Amino acid sequence: MNKAILMILAILLPPVAVFLNNGAGKDLLINIVLCLFFYVPGILHALWLITR
Repeated sequence: MNKAILMILAILLPPVAVFLNNGAGKDLLINIVLCLFFYVPGILHALWLITR
């Protein structure tokens, strides 16, 4: 998937972007927990996963 689209999704819906980039796994679970507690760390985690 195009990285620009994934980055926009990472800002709007971080878990969806992580799922589309990495599939279901530990990264998705970590991102969901980060988004439940605080939204900004979830965004940063998703962006980090997409750009690495």
